[in-house]
This record gives sequence, C-alpha cells and structure tokens, in this order.
Amino acid sequence: MIQFRSAFKGDKKSALVFMTLEQVKEKKCALSGKKACDAARAAVSAGHFEGNKGDIFPLIVDGKMVVLFGLGKKADLTPTSLRGLIRRGLLLSYFKKSADIEVILHEDTVDTVKAVIEADIIGTYSWKKYIAKKADDKTVEKKNIFVIAALRPEYAACITTSENVNFARELVNDNADLVDSLYLEKTFRGIVKGVRSVEIEVLGRKELAAKKFGLLLAVNQGSNKKPRVLIAKYTGADKDAPYTAFIGKGLTFDSGGLNLKPTGSMETMREDMSGAAAVLATLKNTIDLRIKKNIIFACGIAENAIDANSYKPGDVITGYAGISVEIGNTDAEGRLVLADVMAYVNKTYKPVKIIDIATLTGAVVVALGHDYTGLVSNNDALAEALLKSAAATDDRAWRLPNYPEIKDSIKSKIADIRNTSTLRGAGGTITGAEFLRRFIGETPWAHLDIAGTAFVDGDSRFYYGHGATGVGVRIFTDYMLNN
Repeated sequence: MIQFRSAFKGDKKSALVFMTLEQVKEKKCALSGKKACDAARAAVSAGHFEGNKGDIFPLIVDGKMVVLFGLGKKADLTPTSLRGLIRRGLLLSYFKKSADIEVILHEDTVDTVKAVIEADIIGTYSWKKYIAKKADDKTVEKKNIFVIAALRPEYAACITTSENVNFARELVNDNADLVDSLYLEKTFRGIVKGVRSVEIEVLGRKELAAKKFGLLLAVNQGSNKKPRVLIAKYTGADKDAPYTAFIGKGLTFDSGGLNLKPTGSMETMREDMSGAAAVLATLKNTIDLRIKKNIIFACGIAENAIDANSYKPGDVITGYAGISVEIGNTDAEGRLVLADVMAYVNKTYKPVKIIDIATLTGAVVVALGHDYTGLVSNNDALAEALLKSAAATDDRAWRLPNYPEIKDSIKSKIADIRNTSTLRGAGGTITGAEFLRRFIGETPWAHLDIAGTAFVDGDSRFYYGHGATGVGVRIFTDYMLNN
C-alpha cells in the first residue's frame, strides 16, 4: 500500500533515501532530525557514499535502518532507469523484514512520484503462487510505502492503473489449464457485474458457428476447451458519441498446432493470451477510473492444441467476413482468431477506431527486441496518439510501416488470402499486420504486436521481474484519458 506524507517523520523502522550525485556533492540532507542528517553527512564526508548510480550505504539511527541510495547524475536519469533504480532500492535485503518504509525522493515532481508508484506496484510484483514459503522465512511481502511528497489527484489513478497492470499479469502467469476460456469468461463477468454503463455479449461455440466464425473455430477445433468471444460495450460518455474498440488475442495456450513449436519455444505459451489480458485489465481500469469515453472491449478466446480434429496446413477456411484463407502454417493462428473478432466488431458495433493487441509474431522480436512493442497502423493520427501514450507511460512502442505493395505478400493461389507470407520469413510483423488489415475495411486501425514485450523469460528486464509484464494497459489508459 502506498501512502503520502508531506515530510519525513522518521517514525518507521526503515527509510530509503534517494539522492543524485549533485545532491551528495552539495551535502544536501532530505532527512529531518539532527542525528539522521549528521549520520548521512558523515557517510558522505568519509567517502562511504558518493551518490553514484546504484551506490548503497546503510545507516543505523536510533535503532532504525536508513539506507542512502545513489541515482547518479540527474541528467542521466530516464523514466525507465529511475523506475529500475527505485525498484532495486525497494527490493534491498535490508528491507526484507520491514513492513513500513519511508521513501524520500530526490525531487517532488509528478513524474518522479509516478515512477516510485510504478516501481513499487509493478516493479516489486513477483509470481509466487506455487512456491512454498519456508517456515523460517521472515520476509514481509506486502509493505506499506510512505512516499514523502505532496498528494496530487493523479496519483490515485496511477496507483489504480498499476494495480490493473498486475491484474493482467496474474491472468497470464497462471497455468494455461486453469486460465482457460471459461475462467476468462468468469473473470470478464466479474469485472462488469453490477456496472450499469456496460452491456455485454458472450458468444459460445453454438453462436460462433451460427455467425460463421470459421477462422476462430478452426484454430480451436483440436482442443477440448470451449471457444469464446467476450464483448463489453462501455458507455462512459453520451450514448450517441462514437466508440473506439480495443480487441485482444486470447490464445490460452499455443502449441503451434500441427506445425508444432519446438522445445524452447512452447514453454511460455500461456503468454499467448496477453492481448486479451490487457483488454480485460483495461476494461477493469476503465470502470475503476470511470473514464468518460465510449469503448468496445473484445477478446477472442481459443486454444491451439493438437488432436485428430486439428486444422491442417493447406486447408482453406472462410471466416465471418466471407474472406477465404489458405492456411500456410497452423502456428499463425492468432491472426485468424483476431480476424473474425475484428470483422464482427467492426460490422456489428461500428466503432470509429479499432486497436488490436496481440502476441502475434516472433518477427517483432527480431525487428525490435524485447524493449519495444511493434505498432502498425493505417492512420497517422491514431498511430501518433498511441506513440505519445507509449512515451508518456514508459510502455514503449515503435511504428513499423504499412504500405500498398505489402498486400501482395499474402496472396494465395487457392484462396482470397493466405495466413502466412510469401516473402520467405521477411517482414513477418508487417505481413501479419497486413493480414489483419484486410478485415476492418476503411476503419482507422492500429495493431500492437506485443510478442517481444509481453513476457520476461529470465530474471528481469527494465523494472519487471520474471513473467508477464501487463504491457498495453498503461498505453490504452493514457490514450483514453487524453484523446
């Protein structure tokens, strides 16, 4: 829990003091109380603490732990590095047994306080549901963080949004056989229960077949899980005002189908519903923040498993839009699920903009690595607005091109289009996006490919630990609030 104080009181057992190199050289003291300041100045004067990036020096003042933490030069601090450094400070072993920590920042600005909020809520999050805690482990997992800063209204929204980022991460991190379509439907219904501003539509196998969602059903036909499409119509503004649609890919597990993924590429494929998790978390955040916009939230839920009924390479399948698709590879399944949902939402709900989010291509990792989400759009204004939100929230994105000639890359000799490119692996992210573009007509549209940014398969990246990152929730929230 994060709380705010106007000044350092020193009444807690632990305090964490962040200082820039310049502040240390000037021997400024953010602590109140002569003993604390004298101890900090003595550490600086003796050269034990210089304020360089990552410098740490613990003090004991009247039996209380006070840790000085260096941020380095102020000019070198980026939003990402600041969050990472604050996270590192909060996770210091000195505070393992501390229930309360007073945090003294190097400056009281909106951006800095938001950084500490996100570093605490997003940065110190870890997935430990299945790890048994040892009897002698005295670590306090949930701490009270007292930020020494003036309270501002926007901090409450930052806290709520950060908590909903973690809501998305919880959905992605758990076992795929637990977080299946029925679990996500139950979660979806729980989010909107009792909310008068929301109308929902839930499509099961029978309704999907009746409406001819042939592409989504084909992907799911090798699974014993039930396919679902979840749609929420949120009316936060005048009912006659236009709607924007957020649509998420929800593959609760992706084996690759008959084009089976190799070992090393399948173990984290519970993350293939990260797009749907982001949309559900954004729906929750929209309700929590009472955002005054009209939004359609939609998720296509399926599982790409293998049995005798699995759809096959070479098949031609027609989906909701009436466009026939040659299956070049059963592991290019997410675009099939999205295509049916996007076409249905576009025709039925008539949004003025469509934004989809999906772990769509490994090619985006080749192009951008794990630090930037790939963005493809048919509309410059929409793309620029999303990029602005990505920069404002430190949820990074980079635009990739969409151009007329790319349409030839998904031509088929036996169907209207093909779900894989004829370019022999080149430009996989933009050809995947081009496939999706075919299903939204002239509606302004943007596609976020989060295959590189949705999951950390290792110890950490930036200020995320191992597992899901909740990518997209902050971008979407900022976009709704500012456009």
